[in-house]
Amino acid sequence: MKSRGEGMWWGTAIEAPDPAALARFYAALLDWHIGHEEPGTSIVAASPRGPFFVFQHAEGYRPPVWPPAEGQQRAMIHFDFQVGDLDEAVDEAVALGATVARFQPQDNVRVLLDPAGHPFCLCRDDG
Repeated sequence: MKSRGEGMWWGTAIEAPDPAALARFYAALLDWHIGHEEPGTSIVAASPRGPFFVFQHAEGYRPPVWPPAEGQQRAMIHFDFQVGDLDEAVDEAVALGATVARFQPQDNVRVLLDPAGHPFCLCRDDG
């Protein structure tokens, strides 16, 4: 990309059955703000300059399964968030609408599913 000056922003676009609801979930989880909303699209931002998560409506949305299973919708991406207190962070995410995945591959990481079924990880910061 040649143009990296003012006005450039970056973000990750995520499909969802209800973009506004998923944007509210991540805004609350990360203490970010809703930067823009229009029919079918909601954007959550850390600051006016980003980073951004763009949630877009997907007709016929099928949530991914965790862990991956043959013939099922796989997660194409997932978020990893470092946290100081893993149990406290899990409790907060669940209170906001996440669910704890049944399969947990590591002691210092918790896999959760957001309200649309996307997996995300809370990783204890042992550093």
